[in-house]
Amino acid sequence: MAEAKSRQYSRPVFDQAVTIRSEQAQRVMAREFSRVVSALYAIDVILRIIGDDQEIDEVETVVNTLIGDCGKDVQSEKARLDKLREDNGITQLPRYTNPATTTVRIVSPQVAQFVALVQRMDDLMVTLDALWLCGILTNKQRSNGAYQWQQRLLRLGRRIVEIERRARVSAVKRGKEAEIRESMGEPASGEAEAAVSEGSDSRASEPEENSIAEILQSETSFSS
Repeated sequence: MAEAKSRQYSRPVFDQAVTIRSEQAQRVMAREFSRVVSALYAIDVILRIIGDDQEIDEVETVVNTLIGDCGKDVQSEKARLDKLREDNGITQLPRYTNPATTTVRIVSPQVAQFVALVQRMDDLMVTLDALWLCGILTNKQRSNGAYQWQQRLLRLGRRIVEIERRARVSAVKRGKEAEIRESMGEPASGEAEAAVSEGSDSRASEPEENSIAEILQSETSFSS
């Protein structure tokens, strides 16, 4: 008798409409957002399969710290520019000619945090543009500031994707590949060997018994 096909896990999600005004924040959404959401979802799946409470807490702390530290820096810079705007009597904010509205699926608290971070970065760009349009900031100051924050969030997105890759390699070394691929709805052959091979080549000296948290210790040194 053929085995019954496993039922897909029923996950809670929020569908949230998000409007992003600035070009820089739109670039972050276009280049990294879908990859970050996929990575954060995969991290959640991988940790649930491994089932080690300590590792779950440690890896979640790494991800939360990366997002949280970036968010604090954005808020600090926004407060500084708001003070500059207030000191110069600027009350109007610019409108944007091509804002982008999209519906995002919130599949984990970390995805919600990343969405909120992009929105805060968008607010920062609006304040930056207001100061530039009113002549308080030069073209160079505006350009450098916008580029700096765009790149900061893009780097953060790439770090999160790298955490997922490392977590997957560690889990596969423990013999959890089939479970992960089934839970993720991925095909059972082909790409997995390539992913493991890539991870093994770049980290060949890592002992197989290393925990995910130990492999990811370097991520806590993330800087701007």
